[in-house]
Amino acid sequence: MALITLTSDIGHRDYLVGAVKGQLTQLNPDFRILDISHELSPFNYPQAAYVCRNAIRHFPPFTYHLILVNLFEKKPEQLLLAFHNDQYYLCADNGLLTMIIEGRPEMVIGLPLEKTAVKNTLYCVKVMAGAIQELVNGGSLLHIGTPDVPFSEKNHLRPIFGDNWIEGQIIFIDHFENVIVNITREEFEERRKGRSFRIVFKRDEVIDRISETYADVGEGEKLALFNSAGYLEIAIQKGNAAGLFGLQDFTEQSQNQYLQSRLFYQTVRVYFE
Repeated sequence: MALITLTSDIGHRDYLVGAVKGQLTQLNPDFRILDISHELSPFNYPQAAYVCRNAIRHFPPFTYHLILVNLFEKKPEQLLLAFHNDQYYLCADNGLLTMIIEGRPEMVIGLPLEKTAVKNTLYCVKVMAGAIQELVNGGSLLHIGTPDVPFSEKNHLRPIFGDNWIEGQIIFIDHFENVIVNITREEFEERRKGRSFRIVFKRDEVIDRISETYADVGEGEKLALFNSAGYLEIAIQKGNAAGLFGLQDFTEQSQNQYLQSRLFYQTVRVYFE
């Protein structure tokens, strides 16, 4: 029985998520389908990469991950089927794949699209599902599409490092409006080297210790901790960190000159002393 995950920026307001699941189960009623998220922000690659990466690594080997995010950034000529660390990834050829796995996959196959087909979301799912069914039936990965095909790549969003500081970007704001920064515990400790530190955001907000849980501070107080995925998180005990501090997550649109002023609200610095 094939285990399939679904991740998308579709949302739940219309029929499309249900139609995708219906199309999958129509092809094979034995497909086991699990949702990761359908509430990803449109065009937000760092957010999608963070969510996919930290969910996918908990699934059993040989799970199939359908990632329906920004499918039509450009006119699609192929879809991608990749195999990496015992996981299958099926997604658009838009650069997100390399952001999720933080590098190049072990194997990538181009899934061709019919020139005369109406290339909408359900058609893309049909192509992806057909590839999964071929593999379930014992087909060879190398014969499903075009092996080692050229594909779009994007670098995952990394923090900037100095001798005595790290500058990170906000990559996700969760349901409680806690703020997740792209600084991992390993990166933090490697550069800290036992020194004291200050986590600084906005003009004058400072946190100088790492908490283990939200309960380490009083109600309404700010704190920093490393979350279950190992990333730096800024929160307020029983409060709304993103809203109260006016913090926003990073998007590629932020790099445009018109929106440069937003970067002030998307950056967190750690100073080591």
